[in-house]
Amino acid sequence: MYNNNSRDWLNSLVVAGLGAGVMTSFAVGQGQNPILALGVTAIAAVTAVTIDGLL
Repeated sequence: MYNNNSRDWLNSLVVAGLGAGVMTSFAVGQGQNPILALGVTAIAAVTAVTIDGLL
């Protein structure tokens, strides 16, 4: 019915970042280095947005 081919990259990145951020908070609470945890969050968010764009 409504075919919108444009993607909202910012929205996808925010949602992916929030989802990965939940696990990052848990990992930091368990003693992981916060810088490493933020790096993992960024990689997870970018990967999720890339996969979303390809599908």
